[in-house]
Amino acid sequence: MGKRTVLALRAVICALFVGCVAVQVVLVPLLGRDLEGADTDVADLPRVPILLVVVLGISCAEAVLGSVWRLLTMVRRGTVFSPSAFRHVDVVTGAFVAAALLLWTLGTVLAPGEAVAPGVVLLIGGLGLAAFAVALIVLVLRTLLGQAVARDAEASQLQAELAEVI
Repeated sequence: MGKRTVLALRAVICALFVGCVAVQVVLVPLLGRDLEGADTDVADLPRVPILLVVVLGISCAEAVLGSVWRLLTMVRRGTVFSPSAFRHVDVVTGAFVAAALLLWTLGTVLAPGEAVAPGVVLLIGGLGLAAFAVALIVLVLRTLLGQAVARDAEASQLQAELAEVI
């Protein structure tokens, strides 16, 4: 991976991380105030669970960004095909599973009553399914990483044996 690509990806990760922090610090309190002073239909929604799901969902995104940053560093150093990469891939998988569970929780919280249209609840459930699908895809990629690490170790061993013969 080239230097420019690494630099561009790091700039994007930084921008996304700053955006996540800004949403947590500025927009979540504003959402809380909006839910408090809303119409009677919206005021009946449980405010604390909604805000908690939003904050935890953003935390999942931050965990993914941090793990991708570390994996990117490993790619730059040429050490991504090592057992230490599994920890970061596991964090990404876990964060996507947690995000799926949070989305399904949000849908469950919003479902009762007339404040939120059923289509919106269904859309949130579909987004949860998409997040779960991404977790499964990352799990498949983790398996591929495991095979690559095993092949790399095998190649190193064969290279060492060949060096002894020569």
